[in-house]
Amino acid sequence: MRRADRLIRIVQFLRSRSRAVTGQQIADEFGICTRTVYRDMQALMDSHIPISGEAGVGYVIDKRYYMPPVAFDMDELEAIGLGIAMVRQWTDDEFAQKAMNAFDKIQTVLPAEIQSEMQQITTYSIPDANLVPWTVSFSHLRECIREHRKIGITYTDERGRESARTLRPLALIFATPVWVLASWCETRRDFRNFRLDRIGKLEASDDIFDDEEDKGLEAFKAADAF
Repeated sequence: MRRADRLIRIVQFLRSRSRAVTGQQIADEFGICTRTVYRDMQALMDSHIPISGEAGVGYVIDKRYYMPPVAFDMDELEAIGLGIAMVRQWTDDEFAQKAMNAFDKIQTVLPAEIQSEMQQITTYSIPDANLVPWTVSFSHLRECIREHRKIGITYTDERGRESARTLRPLALIFATPVWVLASWCETRRDFRNFRLDRIGKLEASDDIFDDEEDKGLEAFKAADAF
């Protein structure tokens, strides 16, 4: 077990105990020597985690100390970091910033020891020249989806034919290397998928659509419409 992962589990272990826990009990629980326990406890206290220790009694943690309900190990943090890196590379600046803000919030509640290990992450995502660019606002589309707001678009298909559509936007789907807007098309009265790079004009209307069972995202997925 990595030290960073063990530190998280030690905090959880202390929080689960109603009485002081001795160094030997911690050593037995995690299969380490007492000298390692002392170093780990000092690292946690140096990270401002409210643990107190008394010779002959043991260690206790202030039960008011808040720890996120989900504690991540290093592999999980690396997976989250990779996902956020991919969001930064494959969406727009606004959504990328939201992803970075989320990761910053995660990091601020991690012990200093784990924050240090995160600098050693070796899984990356880099820009892909194959990504097909688009001109419509990615974040604006996300907002319309959340608000259930109908949109009007002009669209050019693979044969170069242009059409005007009124849509109920349902979801954005990444189908490498393009983004696709899954929708209920009011014009065609059926589910349709629209590549973002082929959408010309996009206008959000004031028309808010209701969740209709046969026209929503669950029906889209059930119909295997993608």
